[in-house]
Amino acid sequence: MTKVIALANQKGGVGKTTTALNLAAGLLRRDQKVLLIDLDPQSNATSGAGITKEEIVFNSYDVLISNRAVKSAIIHRADNFDILPSSTELAGAEIELTKKKDRQKILKRKIAKEKEKYDFVLIDNPPALGLLSLNSLMAADSVLIPVQAEYFALEGLAQLMKTINLVKEHGNSGLTIEGILMTMTTHTKISRQVVSEVEKHFSEDTYHVTIPRNVRLTEAPSFGQSIFDFAGFSSGARAYNKLVKEIISKNGEEQS
Repeated sequence: MTKVIALANQKGGVGKTTTALNLAAGLLRRDQKVLLIDLDPQSNATSGAGITKEEIVFNSYDVLISNRAVKSAIIHRADNFDILPSSTELAGAEIELTKKKDRQKILKRKIAKEKEKYDFVLIDNPPALGLLSLNSLMAADSVLIPVQAEYFALEGLAQLMKTINLVKEHGNSGLTIEGILMTMTTHTKISRQVVSEVEKHFSEDTYHVTIPRNVRLTEAPSFGQSIFDFAGFSSGARAYNKLVKEIISKNGEEQS
């Protein structure tokens, strides 16, 4: 059974795209069929996956705004996860979507048939809670929330939880929290305090693993590689490997 996971946080720079890329690569390494959908106009997941502009014929903008089918825009790669690439055109999609009927459910409708070919569909969202993110949350089974271990983390997390509850009330009642992932953790006192506070308030939803601040994690996307290929023995690779184990374990239990 396919699991659709939206990676969301209205705050930028929390490791959302890094998590999307490395989670996709990690799941693939464990023989899972994975599709990564890039809904961010910045297209960082697309470039970070090693996709060049020359390879892209159609993208997520074409799928949302035109009658373009998802399967015509997916880039299939024999030795890697599949990807529905993004485009800077998505920056204007918020306005164009307002003119469409059932505008918040377009992605859900478009991926309905195609998603069944995969074990996991991951959706990387822009750092804003607009119509693009709303489409993602409406299409998803669960939400994975990367949270940077910094002072205002709980405030942003509370706002996102309110949005998720609104989505559940108005069209996707089955939406759940896949997990809260603490990212860019350090050995500083403030970092430890923030992690502790999040675990205290969201004990059942917070992953056991945390993602450390690691220079290799920031370098890998610029080479179009996952952390496993770029620096497989780094602390970042070990952390994301543990995250993949947690997610597969959790979803295996749910399905059984």
